[in-house]
Amino acid sequence: MLADVNRILVTGGAGFIGSNFVHHLVAHTDAHVTVLDKLTYAASEASLASLPTDRVELVVGDIADAEVVDPLVAGVDAVVHYAAESHNDNSLSDPAPFIQTNIVGTFTLLEAARTHDVRFHHVSTDEVYGDLDLDDPKRFTEDTPYQPSSPYSASKAGSDHLVRAWVRSFGVRATISNCSNNYGPWQHVEKFIPRQITEVIDGRRPRVYGDGLNVRDWIHTDDHSSAVLAILEKGRIGETYLIGADGERSNLDVVRAILRHFGRPDDDIEWVKDRAGHDRRYAIESGKLRHELGWQPQFSDFDEGLAATIEWYQAHQDWWRPLKAETEAKYAAKGH
Repeated sequence: MLADVNRILVTGGAGFIGSNFVHHLVAHTDAHVTVLDKLTYAASEASLASLPTDRVELVVGDIADAEVVDPLVAGVDAVVHYAAESHNDNSLSDPAPFIQTNIVGTFTLLEAARTHDVRFHHVSTDEVYGDLDLDDPKRFTEDTPYQPSSPYSASKAGSDHLVRAWVRSFGVRATISNCSNNYGPWQHVEKFIPRQITEVIDGRRPRVYGDGLNVRDWIHTDDHSSAVLAILEKGRIGETYLIGADGERSNLDVVRAILRHFGRPDDDIEWVKDRAGHDRRYAIESGKLRHELGWQPQFSDFDEGLAATIEWYQAHQDWWRPLKAETEAKYAAKGH
């Protein structure tokens, strides 16, 4: 751990990816962590409940509220910015929260980091690059032009551009990472992998959009966390690093892997209409991160990581069951 980074503010640290990063910090560093989270539907205090209270503090607040943000940033050595509205379907129904949180919220944090000269790391997504053809051998790199497809990905693209501008214009000490699709513990059941896992646990058929051939490049959230920490420790200011674990799988392949784990037939699937603006393929080239910073994923075997994730959802039904019925009702209303 960097000697001068003893206090870290993690925005969105009660959400899926953010809470896993907080767990990673507690396990692998001596840092004191302040979590700033609005506790929207996608966040959970339970995801932090097992952590030591002398090292992890939760502040409930909005990253777009400067009166909340400024004193918190003033009291830390680094900000790791996970907080975001992140569900594509929701952004199609109502883009406004995505603009407010992902763009205005990032601006508010950057201004505080500029005022107090605090190290800043911005966590983003590969969806800012648009998508790739299924038969295209290329992968996204740090030089791929931005071509967002949805209000969600457009808002994240906007936040990335703000970070770069604040580095160049104001000297903010910032880095950016764009990551492929995460899976693992504490992920809301509205998301693809936990939704399918919990459907199968409940004895129903998993649901697949369209033809099921859309490809995502999956990474276990523990690997994402270790990559972000490596960038915080060793990344070059102003640089962008792509985080991926060579986990390209079609949605159909993922669902079939889940079905096999439960001993169900490969074709035990419910097909539903495709999602509007559904990107075809994402794929990350993470060579810069690996060669420059020496990072490697722990879960290089996707099936191994998926099995661990299934076991977690089987063991934590008390956490996800209260979320399940409402989530499925929202999907049913959209025909999904």
